[in-house]
Amino acid sequence: MPVALDAVLRRDRLIIASALGLIAALAWAYLLWLAADMDMDGMDMSELRMVPAGMGLMAPAAAPWSAVEFAFVFVMWAAMMIGMMAPSAAPMILMYARVVRQRKDTSQPFAATGWFAAGYLLAWAGFSLAATLVQWLLERQALLDAQMASANMLLGAAVLIAAGVYQWTPLKNACLAQCQTPLGFLMSHGGFRSDVRGCLHLGFLHGMYCVGCCWVLMALLFVVGVMNVLWIAILALLVLLEKVVPWGKWVARIAGVVCIASGAWMVLAQLPA
Repeated sequence: MPVALDAVLRRDRLIIASALGLIAALAWAYLLWLAADMDMDGMDMSELRMVPAGMGLMAPAAAPWSAVEFAFVFVMWAAMMIGMMAPSAAPMILMYARVVRQRKDTSQPFAATGWFAAGYLLAWAGFSLAATLVQWLLERQALLDAQMASANMLLGAAVLIAAGVYQWTPLKNACLAQCQTPLGFLMSHGGFRSDVRGCLHLGFLHGMYCVGCCWVLMALLFVVGVMNVLWIAILALLVLLEKVVPWGKWVARIAGVVCIASGAWMVLAQLPA
């Protein structure tokens, strides 16, 4: 590789990695702000629910959601997905930037990479909308407590067991394989696209594979608490390990066994002595 091109690629990687790091840091800062606002230790929240707005907003637990509350919950989920998925998406985005720079017919390499990343985030925005709807349905049935965690042990156990089983399925393996091999993904889906629509489509497709790989892990937040920052960080680390280490498939399967065992323990705990 020519020295000049190598220097340009290094600069591109530094700029893009810095941008991804800044986006992830802003998302985590927002989540920490929300978590601090929703920390109401000692308060009786049995008749209230917190609105994740960072402004101490509360609503009667039985009151229907307003459009504003729905928007705040969606933004919460979207920020959470950005913070959790940006690190594991970085290898794919950086690889795409490298391919873009090496193409002679691309005059705006950063724009092409930006559109690819936008397509990826669009897929997770769709998941965030679905998660918001699920949270709304669960709250309507009084199945979530004030901390947005499962208020029903059997429901939590069912989610854990289902998540553990999914970790062993062929669909999980197929999606994970696409996430683990950035270049293989690109080559198997027609290679680089230079137009905006093509970049968005590739990014969205890769994002959908990531959603297929990780959605069930995100569903575990309904068990431990949607705004439980410690568990958000643990799940983000698990997603990263699944995708970047050579034995990521077994990391996923071991996590599945832990989920199944935890769910079974919760079921047994509910049985009469």
